[in-house]
Amino acid sequence: MTDVRLPRWLLPLLVCAVFVQTALHLARPLVTYRVIGLGGDALAVGLVTAAFAVLPLAAAMPLGRLTDRLRGLVGILTVGLVLSAGGTLFMSMTDSLVSLAATSAVLGLGQLVYMLSAQGIIARWSGDHLLDRAFGLFTAAVAVGQLVGPLLVGALLGDASGTALLEASRVAFWVAAGIALLSVPVAGLVAMRVPRMPRRPEGQEREPIDSSLTLMRYRGVGASMYASLALLSTVDILTAYLPLIGERRGISPMAVGVLLAVRSAATISSRLLLDVMLRWGSRERLIVISAGGSAVALAVVPIEGIGIIGMGAAMVVGGFLLGVGQPLTMSLLAIAVPANARSSVLALRMVANRVGQVAVPGVAGVVAASAGAAGAWWLSCVVLATAAVVSQRGKPPERPPDGAPEDDAPGRPPPA
Repeated sequence: MTDVRLPRWLLPLLVCAVFVQTALHLARPLVTYRVIGLGGDALAVGLVTAAFAVLPLAAAMPLGRLTDRLRGLVGILTVGLVLSAGGTLFMSMTDSLVSLAATSAVLGLGQLVYMLSAQGIIARWSGDHLLDRAFGLFTAAVAVGQLVGPLLVGALLGDASGTALLEASRVAFWVAAGIALLSVPVAGLVAMRVPRMPRRPEGQEREPIDSSLTLMRYRGVGASMYASLALLSTVDILTAYLPLIGERRGISPMAVGVLLAVRSAATISSRLLLDVMLRWGSRERLIVISAGGSAVALAVVPIEGIGIIGMGAAMVVGGFLLGVGQPLTMSLLAIAVPANARSSVLALRMVANRVGQVAVPGVAGVVAASAGAAGAWWLSCVVLATAAVVSQRGKPPERPPDGAPEDDAPGRPPPA
């Protein structure tokens, strides 16, 4: 009988996720308000937001291959937590758009290190039968941080505007750094409970890990990565441009924080209900619904005249649907490749995510310079719609049964 109990290391890992994601999603909207305080415009918001993904682009694949080879992953997870806290603290000291972009890049690197090591722990030690549930709970914990962070933005900034945002955001960045540091001692509990890979017998060679190009040739990998890219970059656009839309409409930072928190609450609920939804639809079908449905719902938000109630309703529906896709893309990628390449393919997913986090906000900033914040928002909806179309076509196979010859694995890429 399959053991459905959750592993003991998962709870402290989820607590770490709540702390570090609360800090992140407190800091990310603060960046927008700090750009405003420094005199930046919509283009500056897009470029500074894109800087968050610059360092991870270079580091993701080497880090993923390192993670696949390490016996234990908690040490590198702790490094990510410390980098996240440090990047947030340095943001409070910035007095120019360039320095703000640089510290945003440090925060992005810290988030990459933490997220990749945490996902590697789940992919390595959960077992295939618990992947959906474990990734669902992990991404729900991430969404809790996405809920609490924006609420803290509203509480810490209040009705500050213009240059008054500089001092208010400085204090808020200190709070974010302190929250991120709370996750470091909790990581010690993960270290005490998570297993380590056994040492290889002396003289035994490491199993080769597929190259990035080979990983992309496994069926379903490309479609899952594009869906993940679209879903994540949309969250970034929401976080970056809702404050700008609110500023133009006279909506206070606190109200904007509530709207972002409402979206996160809806995302949490969908991830907690993932087991139920998988009973009536496959992973692939749910991803299509997630991307396509959220594109339609979120397109309503920037429309003039709908009011804050209408915006909130659209954020609830869009947030619920956005939450469904991400954990399922992780599971699909983990079962589509050999076991010794799971961290590598998750790292490749993060590269795709970071490309999206650079390209989509960067293009959105250019669009916003001419079409306003609403144009940038609708661009992300178009990206979501294309992800739904791509996901409809890509379907990765199930893992082969235990003992099946490797050459018979249905997910294996065709020979060159």
